[in-house]
Amino acid sequence: MAIMITDECINCGACEPECPNTAIYEGGVEWNWAGGTSLEEVKLEDGSVVDANEMQEPISDEFYYIVSGKCTECTGFHEEPQCAAVCPVDCCVDDPDVRETEEELAKKKEMLHLE
Repeated sequence: MAIMITDECINCGACEPECPNTAIYEGGVEWNWAGGTSLEEVKLEDGSVVDANEMQEPISDEFYYIVSGKCTECTGFHEEPQCAAVCPVDCCVDDPDVRETEEELAKKKEMLHLE
């Protein structure tokens, strides 16, 4: 499953630099699939293909947020999600709406970090 940031976030920013997938963004900041990855285009669940450099609307305007499509729970990089490990208020938690197996997380990591 992906990690999410709850509304208890104090906007300290400790989590953002820890993410190996650049899946964490400050509230109100646009994001893209390519940031920190080697992606050029992404095939979405609905079958459509988007330019990985195309900017996307922020998921939250108030708090730091995690793009679940880029979150691998640090699979292939660390033994535990680094955002949760450094969060001083424990607001980086499992996202109950995004359930993924270890295999799915590993495939997502490979997709994001093509070599």
